[in-house]
Amino acid sequence: MNSIKVVIFDDNASFRDSVAMLLQDAKEFTLIDSYAHCLDVLDNIKETHPHVVLMDIDMPGMNGIEGVRLIHNNFPSVQILMLTVFDDSEKVFAALQAGASGYILKNAQPKNLLNAISEVYSGGAPMTPAIAKKVLNRFQQLQHNETKEDYNLTARESEVLSLLVEGLSYKMIASKLDITYDTVRAHMKKIYEKLHVTSMTEAVAKAINKKLFSVL
Repeated sequence: MNSIKVVIFDDNASFRDSVAMLLQDAKEFTLIDSYAHCLDVLDNIKETHPHVVLMDIDMPGMNGIEGVRLIHNNFPSVQILMLTVFDDSEKVFAALQAGASGYILKNAQPKNLLNAISEVYSGGAPMTPAIAKKVLNRFQQLQHNETKEDYNLTARESEVLSLLVEGLSYKMIASKLDITYDTVRAHMKKIYEKLHVTSMTEAVAKAINKKLFSVL
């Protein structure tokens, strides 16, 4: 397995350094660079070519959610993992809709953070359990709102998408549903086609906005 190239955006120097040390001690990761703000985010990404970006929210000059939006719109292949202290629903959904692929709180155990980076690199949507619960609660609230638009998702496709929202990687979904990894990928391809999206994050955001989970 090639090393996963990581870039950090966080204005807390001591936290940035601690994450840098964690990554440097793990052979499967390579820390390319770290930044105290995302005012030059597009130039930073162009210069470093990361696989995964760790993004804080509250930073000077430009918040991390806007940074996520710029990265996602200009470098869609880069996976973005929010790493922040904020756990309120407004920021969670703003980050996901901007293009973040996962959302982890800063109090996560080091092992869990490393696992989350690996999962988001592999196409998963890792979330701190408390964040995943907020997402699922949002789905449940949407059941009582306007009638959902019909995208003709099959029961299995809805199941795969709901597990992705819970933060499971493709490999974990395959194990839970007792299907192959390639079958999960095939389901996701169909989900993308039916929802008219091109990424996992867009699929999750559309599922929220269009009330696709009244079956849950």
